[in-house]
Formats: sequence, structure tokens, C-alpha cells
Amino acid sequence: MANNTNGIHKDMGDLQLNGRTNGTKEAKLGQRAKMDRKQSSPMMPAFMVSAPGKVIMFGEHAVVYGKAAIAAAISLRSYLLVTTLSKSKRTVSLMFPDIDLAHTWNIDELPWATFSHPTKKKNYYDLVTALDPDLLAALQPHLTTVSADKPHDVRKVHQSSALAFLYVFLSLGSQSFPGCQYTLRSTIPIGAGLGSSASIAVCVSAALLLQLRALSGPHPDQPAEEARVQVERISRWAFVFEMCIHGNPSGVDNTVATQGKAVVFQRTDYSKPPVVRPLWDFPELPLLLVDTKQAKSTANQVGKVAKLKETHPKLLGTIMDAIDKVTLSAKDLIEDEDFDSKSEDSLRPVGELMSINHGLLVSLGVSHPRLERVRELVDHEGIGWTKLTGAGGGGCSITLLRPDVDREKLERLEAQLDEGGYLKFETTLGGDGVGVLWPAVLKNGMDEDDNGGMEIDLDNFLNAEGNDGVERLVGVQGGMGEREGWKFWRIES
Repeated sequence: MANNTNGIHKDMGDLQLNGRTNGTKEAKLGQRAKMDRKQSSPMMPAFMVSAPGKVIMFGEHAVVYGKAAIAAAISLRSYLLVTTLSKSKRTVSLMFPDIDLAHTWNIDELPWATFSHPTKKKNYYDLVTALDPDLLAALQPHLTTVSADKPHDVRKVHQSSALAFLYVFLSLGSQSFPGCQYTLRSTIPIGAGLGSSASIAVCVSAALLLQLRALSGPHPDQPAEEARVQVERISRWAFVFEMCIHGNPSGVDNTVATQGKAVVFQRTDYSKPPVVRPLWDFPELPLLLVDTKQAKSTANQVGKVAKLKETHPKLLGTIMDAIDKVTLSAKDLIEDEDFDSKSEDSLRPVGELMSINHGLLVSLGVSHPRLERVRELVDHEGIGWTKLTGAGGGGCSITLLRPDVDREKLERLEAQLDEGGYLKFETTLGGDGVGVLWPAVLKNGMDEDDNGGMEIDLDNFLNAEGNDGVERLVGVQGGMGEREGWKFWRIES
């Protein structure tokens, strides 16, 4: 286990020290026998973990055929508040109000015997690449009561989320684990191809590893190699969570949600994991993300391209090669030491490659009129370069904004998008990965800062209205730059 000299563990240590040394000298002298007994462990303070969503910037569909793609973090995030209960409360609760999920289990009734069996027990540093059928079967009785009164489609989503949580919780924890409540809010649209489930997976993984004291960060003086080990550990267990949700995920979403920035990924052999190369120095870029609100099916779009390839194999091969060249050219531009994320001369070539990539995807038949409408509106105002992101057929578009965009043009565009029933998000591409707020106290430039900051109130967190309400209350950015208190595993090349 890595050393525990960071601020988080100092806070824990101070709590334990205070628990052992409080009391008057007379009480110590008079009750020496009692003081010789083992003291109760103090409760952890409430803390929060956050992780970003992601977009595919280049290489959709070509990646299915062994070509490279680039995925990058966005500043839309999930936030998980972890509250430790008193020692007498032997329950673990999930509260995900954004999807109307709330459920509580008795810790002592969970199938610890199965998960702790010598042939099944996992350590926090283990690499888990497949789910154990016996462990999945042991969890089934504990899922039947989850949202039992909800419609089938809702119940299916809730029970899938509960399965993923319990699988990781029982794999990492033990029956002596303290009672806890895990409360999640997310500003990432669900089912839009933006990695919302991976963001949640990373939050749960990081939270449990922190509770186990299996992480010694993040902190400013952390050695880069140690930070990479920590990030990999979080990502590995987030991947287990993702397997419970998706069956056979690529591993890219949880990688980006953990480390932030961007990655180049490529999968030439589907019997092996993809090759993922981090772009640790990926710059933060201004992005307009638009959700078309048009339902899509990734499987349908992938199948459509597969049929086209059967009919026109040489032509489709040429298109896939072209998309690959676009992706690699973009990577070279962004990695160039002279690239300036605030210069139009640097952004324009990247934006032009986004437009080319979009055109190639249109030729594959995976766009949609609502996606094309966004591109037309952006082009008309001349404020950036737009492409679809993900499988297409609906879903989202991304626009790389020109520096110093005319605010009037942006407002005019936003009014047209509102009128068309689109959802828009001004966000940032290539930001931080998983972050920790320990304890759950923020400094917001308010009067409370003089008294140590504002402790996050559970009721306020649950009742924050929409994305703006969550961001104002607990957001990493909070609308005014990065907030004091949040810490990140920052890794540079």
C-alpha cells in the first residue's frame, strides 16, 4: 500500500488522535482500567468524490474496425456524497435522486460469506477482468426488492445500478464495514453517449478505496508514479462496476473519467483489451455540447455501417483509413509544443479536422437531421466547428468554439436551439479527472469561509435544482473557477 502522508490521512489520523487523548487528566488517572481497553474507531467525516463525463472527439465507427479514436473528459460531472452513519446503524443506502433510486440494505444480511470465501475474495490491488457467476447469483436475492413498485424499464435500470454497487462494495469491503449512505447527483445527461455510468462507477470506486485507506492521495507533493498507481487502481474497480452495467465495456469511458484529459485508444484484437495511450498534457478547450434529445441506438448505427461495408468493402475501407488519418493528425496538432489553446491559429486546424471527420461520418449514413441542424446553425453564426459525437443517429454534437466568441452570436444560437427543443451545455474539453473533497467542506467566497468554509448539507444536496443548482452548491468549478477544497490526481507527461 502506498504511504499515507497526505492531507486526507492526516485528517483521519487527527480524528483518531483526538478520540484517544480527549478527557481531563483526572479522568485518565481515575479510569486507567477503562483507558486500557481498545477504543472505538471514530466515524469518518462526510466527504465527496467527483468524476467527469466524456465525449469522443475523433474516430467514431472507425474504431470498431481497429482504427484509432480520441476520447476526452468534459466538465459535466457526477458528485457522490459519502456519509458515515453511527456505529449502531448497520445499513448501507443508495440515494440517486436524479433517477429516483433510493434503497437501503442491512449490512449483516448481505452475502459476505460468498464474497469472502478464499476462492472468491479480492484485494483492492487485484485486476478483475471478468465477473464471477457465483457472486452475481449471490446478489440476486438482494436486488428483488429494489424499486419493486416501479415500472419494468425503471426497475431494470435501478436493479442494474444496485447490482454494480453491491458487487464492488462486497468485493472491496468486509462485514465490519461501517454503515454508510451514498448520495449521488450528476450533471451528465443519461443515455446520451457521454459516459454517465462510467463517471458514477469512478465515484463509487474511489469512495470505497478511500474508505479502505487504499489510496494515499491526491495531494500536491504526490510523486507522479504513485499518482499513476492510484489512478489505475480506481479505474480498475470502476471497470468492474461498468462490467456489471454493460457486460463487455471497452474500458475507455472509465479510463477517461478517472484520469481526465484525453486518451488515444485502439482495439485491433477483440480478444484483448484496447491499447489506451493517455494524453496527459491535453489542453482545456472551450466546447459547446448539444443534446439533440433524439433517441439513438448504438447497435443499430454500428450494424448500419457493417452492412454498408459488406456491400462496398473497398470504399468503406478507404473511408475508415481517412477517419484514422484525421484522428492521428488531430493528435499530432494538439501534442505539438507550439499548440496554443487560446489561439485561433492553433484551434482552426483542429476544428477543420472535426468538420472533415463529421463529413466522413455523414457519408456512412450515421448522422441525423437534428444533428445537421445544429451544424447549420453553428456554421451560420461562424462561432466554431461542429461534429456528431458517439454512434450518431441522434445523441449529441460537439462544437469547438472559436476564442473570444461574440456573446451576441452565442445568445442568438442558444435561442434557436431552445426553440428547436435542444439541450445545450457550455463546457470544457480535457479537464480534470476524479477529484476528492475531504472533508465535504467548500470555500465559496462567502461569509462562512471565515469559519472554515461551508459544510455540504445532505438535504441541500438532495434538493439542489437541476445542473445549475448542483454546480452552485458543490461543483468543482462553481461558475467562478476551481473551488478551494477539491483535490485531483494530476499527472503530467
